[in-house]
Amino acid sequence: MLFNSFEFLFLFLPLTLLVYFALLRRRLTIAAKSWLLFASLFFYSWWNVKYLPLILGSILFNYTIGGLLVEYDENGQKAVSKRAIFVTGIVANIALLCWFKYMDFFIGTANGLLGTHLPFLRIVLPLGISFFTITQIAFLVDAYEGLVEERNLLNYALFVTFFPHLLAGPILHHKEMMPQFERLRNKVVNWKNLYLGLMLFSLGLFKKVVVADTFSQWASAGFDATQPMTLFPAWLASFSYTFQLYFDFSGYSDMAVGIGWMFNINLPINFNSPYKATGMIDFWKRWHITLTNFITTYLYTPILRAFGRVTFARSLVAVFLAMLISGFWHGAGWTFIIWGGMHGLGLVVNHIWKKRKLPMPRFLGWLITFNFVNISFIFFRAKSLDSALAILHGMAGMNGVMLHRSLAKITFLAKLGITFGGWLDAIKGNDQTWIMVLCALLIAVCWKNSLEIVSRVRPTWSWLTLLLIVTFWSLLGMNKVSEFLYFQF
Repeated sequence: MLFNSFEFLFLFLPLTLLVYFALLRRRLTIAAKSWLLFASLFFYSWWNVKYLPLILGSILFNYTIGGLLVEYDENGQKAVSKRAIFVTGIVANIALLCWFKYMDFFIGTANGLLGTHLPFLRIVLPLGISFFTITQIAFLVDAYEGLVEERNLLNYALFVTFFPHLLAGPILHHKEMMPQFERLRNKVVNWKNLYLGLMLFSLGLFKKVVVADTFSQWASAGFDATQPMTLFPAWLASFSYTFQLYFDFSGYSDMAVGIGWMFNINLPINFNSPYKATGMIDFWKRWHITLTNFITTYLYTPILRAFGRVTFARSLVAVFLAMLISGFWHGAGWTFIIWGGMHGLGLVVNHIWKKRKLPMPRFLGWLITFNFVNISFIFFRAKSLDSALAILHGMAGMNGVMLHRSLAKITFLAKLGITFGGWLDAIKGNDQTWIMVLCALLIAVCWKNSLEIVSRVRPTWSWLTLLLIVTFWSLLGMNKVSEFLYFQF
């Protein structure tokens, strides 16, 4: 089920909230949690019920492994080492992810390198498998290190499946989330949380339906183009995807956090105006923040430990490898690995620059960072390496420059080799395209973000009017099914 669907907005969400707090009001805490778990599994199954056993099996397996890790020290069992139990859990989770997400990539790579003709399996990627798998990997690591324990299957299942974060994050830690369900003050309706949650959800819905989905038409036309693109459509196609991705994913995260507030649950913040970043280190502190924390804790740190003595050079290698793995986690393709490698390299350069205390004007730092991120997202979006290179060819002006036909009167432009015609036809664009790109840039760089706006909200008629306008505008745009970009990961 999608957040941006009528059945979610007008049936699922109100009914889930109503029954949950009604049960809590009667002090039926276990029944309330059970209801929330049932609703979350129903939410997941709406897409395809045949994958329900998969997530249930994953939950049962990881709950069992987590329990064995917690009880190991208490019981002193020595037949199997604690490390063996832990490794079994991690390997099983990675194997599950590899089977559903990477098998065709491995087969294609083997066919390319070895000249074999192994058939592709064409396995459909279950929704949310990347997120619920790494959430549980983090739980097992924390359980192994004695940082967390869970002896209640209902609580554990709710931790994994709580529907606001289930399909695309934010990535949660057990110790941050589950204690919130036990607090007495969280078991009654908090009208302020409900109001602010609705406001944040509405802003996220607007970002997704009105902004991101508008950019998607130009991005899709550009990245799917079969003919070479000239300079301006190539740049506008890349900018369209950069802004589509940001408003789509940050819109989803806003909606997830907003729904959490309605249930009196604080989910971690995932975005903090990333396009304001003045360096790659700064960017990853603002973009997909919970993933950054996961990479730092569960990839970068173990890699660095494996090197033994910590040096600056080794820490840079660990950064690069961690980002390379992060790229592969996002998708089974070389373009994602290149994207991860680019960001790893960008972080390495930024760390060296910072260590040597080299000066950099703030505006120049922002300009370099934004364009680097924009170009890297070409590999993130393109279906193949050739497709990414075709966009870059256009952006470099190697396919020529075309301007609007109304400028044909300026004769000296023609002498420079510039042609005239439908300058944005290649991306099915018009004047609205570049105006939207310019507006999105100003909003992303100069305006306050959703959370900063909501922090200023007061229960006044003016804010309520704004809420109604934003919601109504979004509802008008919900005339087609539009999945969130991160669902594919």
